[in-house]
Amino acid sequence: MARPLRIEYPGAIYHITSRGNARQPIFEDDEDRKTFLELIDLAVSRYKWLCHAYCLMDNHYHLLIETPERNLSQGMRQLNGIYTQRFNRRHGRVGHVFQGRFKAILVDKENYLLELCRYVVLNPVRAGIIKSPKKYKWSSYRATSGLVKSPSFLTVDWILSQFGRSRAEDGYKGFVKEGIGEHGPWDSLRGQVLLGDDGFVVGLESYLQGVKGVKEVPSRERFAGRPELEKLFRGLEDESKIVRDHLIREAHLKHGYKLVEIGRFLRLHYTTISRIVNQK
Repeated sequence: MARPLRIEYPGAIYHITSRGNARQPIFEDDEDRKTFLELIDLAVSRYKWLCHAYCLMDNHYHLLIETPERNLSQGMRQLNGIYTQRFNRRHGRVGHVFQGRFKAILVDKENYLLELCRYVVLNPVRAGIIKSPKKYKWSSYRATSGLVKSPSFLTVDWILSQFGRSRAEDGYKGFVKEGIGEHGPWDSLRGQVLLGDDGFVVGLESYLQGVKGVKEVPSRERFAGRPELEKLFRGLEDESKIVRDHLIREAHLKHGYKLVEIGRFLRLHYTTISRIVNQK
């Protein structure tokens, strides 16, 4: 069975999502939502997490969690596990509430955390539920913007510090408003698990090397730090056939690209790519 890539280290930041099994609601009413927020509070306290933003939708949720200690999986097992028990008990059900394992994208704090904080609280706007995030009760927007008291598990200091000392909350409101209509920073997502620039990815190389041989992890995640084919084959037209063949073998054997992917990019039949890869 496939399992998602988990890179954990002290100080890591994650965009976490979890969806309802078979796209079913995970929150039937406000009592369910209150229960979930109480469990976030417990997890933040127990595992010393920092929660920078959250949003509860009907059939999924978003969290932005910073882990001062290496304990994301441990805390998420408690959060989703206990919620499943309480949800099923309250509604007289059995079985899974969430669809598979939670998804966690590792985030480059300096370059992407602020934009993600905006993306998370704008989910209800993108879904057409409300026109302004201040109308939505079940996200961190109203607390971060100073409209309501912040829950004990939410940390707003880092976000507001990005807008200076004077009228930081107004700066935050304007920043979020500017993001309405945008789709977020996902063009920079690598392997569905890393959101960061080249330097951020290079810094994770030791973690990525350790999972390249773990077949249970999807290949796009095992090779999340690999260069794009456009970058790998840049300037190829000026190189010899020997250089081209070397790069083809590197793309497949080192970086995990499929023969069909390489062939499609170079406009060569995959059997030609296979011959090059397997030649002595």
